[in-house]
Order: sequence, then structure tokens, then C-alpha cells
Amino acid sequence: MITVSKKVKVHNFSAGPGILPEEVLQEAAEACINFDNMNLSLLEISHRSKNFEKVMEEARALVLEHFEVSSDEFDVIFLGGGASLQFAMVPYNFLINKAGYVNTGVWASKAIKEAKLLGKVEVVASSEDKKFGYIPKNFNVPKDLDYLHITSNNTIYGTQFKEFPKVEVPLVCDMSSDIFSRKIDAKQFSLIYAGAQKNMGPAGATMIMIRKDFLNKSKSGLLTMLDYKTHVKNGSMFNTPPVFPVYVVMLTLRWLKKIGGVSAIEKINEQKAKLLYDEIDRNSLFEGTVIEKNDRSTMNVCFRLKDEKLEPEFDKMWKEANISGIRGHRDVGGYRASLYNALPLESVKVLVEVMQEFENKFAK
Repeated sequence: MITVSKKVKVHNFSAGPGILPEEVLQEAAEACINFDNMNLSLLEISHRSKNFEKVMEEARALVLEHFEVSSDEFDVIFLGGGASLQFAMVPYNFLINKAGYVNTGVWASKAIKEAKLLGKVEVVASSEDKKFGYIPKNFNVPKDLDYLHITSNNTIYGTQFKEFPKVEVPLVCDMSSDIFSRKIDAKQFSLIYAGAQKNMGPAGATMIMIRKDFLNKSKSGLLTMLDYKTHVKNGSMFNTPPVFPVYVVMLTLRWLKKIGGVSAIEKINEQKAKLLYDEIDRNSLFEGTVIEKNDRSTMNVCFRLKDEKLEPEFDKMWKEANISGIRGHRDVGGYRASLYNALPLESVKVLVEVMQEFENKFAK
């Protein structure tokens, strides 16, 4: 029987808001009382103070550093509204004639819906025919698109682009759930956006990185608050930014740099994912939900019991092991273990032990 001390931290597999490094939480908590030795809370100072301006500058610089690109090529801004606002802002700024989208799940579908309200949209590829259980490949991309939009990782269905499409049009990507989890060539993208709450910080901030030459192609005469140029020109300070979330993003990116950067965390993430997927494939009571194993997400591992009647028993066991947040999305059911950067390998080991004990107890 697995025993867990009351002092052990909960093993947090939540899909979002997701787990954050403990040292980041501690430093953020201190800043709520005394930020930057000002004897004032971060929550009550002016966002235009030099103390917070340094935070914003460092956060932007760390994004560029982790993506291995320069400020000569890209601008970085932080906005509110979540990735969902970007579903509308991207076409509002850049959809002039026709935009292309790849539909790989719920969030991609929402982005397509918003874009269709603003102009002509072509869905160039989709995995909806098999309930988004795979990533489309080898699809044709028209050369007359204003941009092609993809979603790099799909939290609900557990699929992930392992290679990005090579295209001759601007490539836009929603990286909300796997940003900075693996090495990528960021230079192939014209715009990357990500809600912070899955792998980069708390809910309330969205990071947008825009290639300068792409920004110059945006439409004119836009509403001020929905114009990317407004926020780039004002350094994310046109209005009051999400101060606390941006600060925690900065701390998280500092932490990532401290442990060796994206290349270091990629190795750890691959180790965590392999450990759990190997157990799913080995265990006689479980099965993965992604059709093609090569499309399996490193961040969101989706699986289910072969006999759903055993779910109450399994639920009881993982809860007793101090595990939290592994129930699958309401649209899919089953289970989903989110292995975000801050989740320690030890937590995955505990889940695997529970699955093994469950098999020993209930396998026929």
C-alpha cells in the first residue's frame, strides 16, 4: 500500500492553471508583501514605476533569450485576455484576403470560429474526422494565404506537433500549453502567442512575440486596444498590464534559465513522458487515447481505463496518493496527466506506482 506523508506536496497534474516551481511561488509571495525592498506590495505600486519597468524589460528579454532570437527581429508584448483574445486579435490585425488554419482540437476550432467572423478562412487540414486523435501531416498550404495558424499542443486530446509545417506564408502558432518545454526554431514563426497559465506563469497574462516585418503588414485603422502596434509601441504599457502575472512569468523564466534553459528541461520532460507512456502501454488495465503514438503530447498525457467501471476504484487510489488534477477534460473523459516544466519526475513516479498497484489489485 502506498503511504504518503502529510508533509509531502500534492502531486499537481492540473492542465491549467498548472504547477509552478516552488521557489517561484515563494518569491512571488514575498513580493506581495515587500517588492524590490520598497516596503510596498507589488500589487499596489504603479506599473510605470522604474521598479516594475525593469520586470517588464527582463520578462521580454528572457522570452527572446529562451527562443534564441533577437530584439532586432522580434518584439515581445504581454497582454491580458488570455489566448482566447488572440483568436480574434490575430485575424483582426492580419486577415486581409484569406487565412489558413489547421484544426487539431477545441482551441484551434475556437480560433477558426473567431477568424471566420473577420474574413475568409480556409481549413487546410483537420483531424476532426477521428475526434482529434492525431496530427494532420503532408497537407498542402496555399501560397496566397495571409498566414497559416496552428496550435502546437492540444491539451484536451493529448496530441502535439513534433515537426512544424514548412510553409512559404507567415506561420502563426498558439503555444499556450507547451511553450519553452522543448527546443524549437522560433525563427520560422511570424507570431507566437501563449497564455501563461499552463507552462509559464499564473492566469492573467498572455505573451505575444511578433516578427517585426510581419507586424508591418498589419491592417491600418484598427481599434486602438486591439492593434498590436499600439502595445509594441508602448512596451505593453499602453494601459495597466497584468502586473503580478507578468512578474511571475519573469520569475519562472529566470528559474528555467537557472536550471539550464529549454534544452535542459526538454530532457527532463522527455524522461517524464516516457516513464508514463511506457506504463500506459505496459499496464493491462489502461490504454492511451492518441491514435498515432508519434503524435503523443509530451505535456498532456491522455489515457483511460479499458473498463470504465473501475474508475471509482482508481480515483480512490490516486487521491489517497496525494495526486491532484488527472481527470480528463469533460469533453473527453478518462484521465489526463499534465507534465508541465515545473512538475518533478518524482510526481510521475508516484502516479506510475499507483497504476502498477491498481493493476496488481484488479487485473484478472
